[in-house]
Amino acid sequence: MATLTYVYADSTAVLGPLALSVVPGTYDLCIRHAESTSVPIGWEVIRLPTDAAPAPGEGDDDLMALADAVRQIGLRDDELPPIQQTPVPPTPPETPAPPRLRVVQD
Repeated sequence: MATLTYVYADSTAVLGPLALSVVPGTYDLCIRHAESTSVPIGWEVIRLPTDAAPAPGEGDDDLMALADAVRQIGLRDDELPPIQQTPVPPTPPETPAPPRLRVVQD
């Protein structure tokens, strides 16, 4: 099993070990689908080792830290500036258009 996380702002997808908690915006995938997952053109995919596919070497702490940082950016809840809405004046009711269909005799 693997968890897929997207960061749209960075055009990055991270495939890593199964998340231990439910996180909005992430997807849990089986190994078959995790291995065949592709990303749109121009996107980068970061594939972290999963339990089913251990890494060939040690020293993946930097890669895990990067994946955690990408996940945190994707989960940010930044406050957006308030939207100024100007009141829209009411539009006068439209007069109905005359009918355009006519009855034609055979």
